[in-house]
Amino acid sequence: MLKLHYNLEKISMGLVAAIIVAASIGGLVEIAPLFTLDETVELPGDLRPNTPLELAGREIYMREGCYACHSQMVRSLADELDRYGPYSLASESAYDHPMLWGSKRTGPDLARLGGKYSDDWHVAHLIDPRSVVPASIMPSYPWLTRPLDTALLPDALATLARLGVPYDKEMIAAAEADALAQSRPGTEAADGFQARYGARPAVQAFDGDPSRLTELDALIAYLQSLGTLTDAPYRALAEGAP
Repeated sequence: MLKLHYNLEKISMGLVAAIIVAASIGGLVEIAPLFTLDETVELPGDLRPNTPLELAGREIYMREGCYACHSQMVRSLADELDRYGPYSLASESAYDHPMLWGSKRTGPDLARLGGKYSDDWHVAHLIDPRSVVPASIMPSYPWLTRPLDTALLPDALATLARLGVPYDKEMIAAAEADALAQSRPGTEAADGFQARYGARPAVQAFDGDPSRLTELDALIAYLQSLGTLTDAPYRALAEGAP
């Protein structure tokens, strides 16, 4: 075998052909299952899409590189279940484009973060992480207090709708207004938002100030949604329990 490899290395075109064959086999093994995804992944009946404000927060999460230090995938290992909660299901990320499961954990996994901490905690943690976690090595994000740009939200929802995320025309048209409404509880606009998205998404002044809409509002809304879009993982864990 070593002699064959040695001889192949002396024939440059043969080596190139062998590399192409090996890469093609690996690619086929990884890509082929994706064509059967619709048949193998059953969407949970209670799965909801991100609201416009949560979607804006997700974009900020990616922009700031949060995915580089935090995964969003709980493995089915006992210590992970004890620390983070139910293991992740492919179906709960069906509306994610792109999905952010990842494997790097400089910081903790965030798949079940929603509701674990208060909005005030998130505000303090994002502005000055060491004010709440003294040993934290996470960078500070003081610029998140700037106003949120919502101009591209209708286009973002329309694009996701074409990919199968269940946003209707009314949701797309009201995207900018709904992003503001979700941060202003007790208003008529908030009532309209809940008529479109239901009672499950949180409606609250995420950054503590309902008179403004900031990037902090959006990012905290997204963080508070993680692990709350469906109860399927909790049901799967309960069904698998002895």
